[in-house]
Amino acid sequence: MTVFSELYSAYYNAVADILKKASDHPVTQKEIRETAQKAAFSESMLSIVPALTEERWQVLRKDGRTVLDHDPTMPLTLLQKRWLKAIFLDPRIRLFEDQLPEAPDVEPLFTPEDVAVVDRYADGDPYEDAQYRAHFRLILNALNMNYPLQIDYTSGKGKHARLILMPRRLEYSEKDDKFRLIGEDSRRTCVINVGRIVSVRPYAGQLEWYAAGKEQDRAEVVLEVVDQRNALERVLMHFAHFEKEAEKLDDLHYRVTIRYDRDDETEMVIRILSFGPLVHVTGPDSFVHLIRERLMLQKHCGLI
Repeated sequence: MTVFSELYSAYYNAVADILKKASDHPVTQKEIRETAQKAAFSESMLSIVPALTEERWQVLRKDGRTVLDHDPTMPLTLLQKRWLKAIFLDPRIRLFEDQLPEAPDVEPLFTPEDVAVVDRYADGDPYEDAQYRAHFRLILNALNMNYPLQIDYTSGKGKHARLILMPRRLEYSEKDDKFRLIGEDSRRTCVINVGRIVSVRPYAGQLEWYAAGKEQDRAEVVLEVVDQRNALERVLMHFAHFEKEAEKLDDLHYRVTIRYDRDDETEMVIRILSFGPLVHVTGPDSFVHLIRERLMLQKHCGLI
């Protein structure tokens, strides 16, 4: 069941933008093409432009005016409202917005109690904590506005530390239920658990060492998935927040390429092994070696 469709929403929004312009003045084919390309996809012109100009979609006259008396709107369906109401119950949504629509007349599609989460640590970040939310939003603003931060935090060994860094991105670990800040100081790429931050503020000094374009070390792993017991769906859901590609090999086998930060390599090994024999690592050789080492260690410990 599809609640929201990114594909169709893009097309609908593109046509809506064209019709809004057509209610103000006669639109030209050039405007239609440019709006379709901007609001949807580059190939959208192949379907949207002829459908409108040839009046197959009877919403635009030949003179470039719309037949509509009012601007088009896209009200949410009841199902969409119920899905949004369910999302608003997630405490993580408060990291981004305090004022959420209440919609008292709408029942949520599901509640947090309906979701059974397995294979996740119980000491997740304190999303309800006001100070945590303030830290998160300041970091998010620094990422959007591209300015450095001074961060005081507690290390994993309980020691106080301070960093001045340029934030790169925020990452969420589904297994740990924690957010991590990825940034760069004068020596290296840094990874800080947001929950360990004691204080954070904008840094007013100059970062002479900062070199724009420097990125964290990235890697990729190639998997062959045997699609039994919904293995493909489970893999794609489990790695939903990773950059990835999936390719069908035959009716039963799929190749999935996942890109990740090399600092997360150990966690990636553990995650992949959790799928058992339905997922095989086919490359690179270095990752295959890590899988074999982990399996040998488990066998030595009597775990397999």
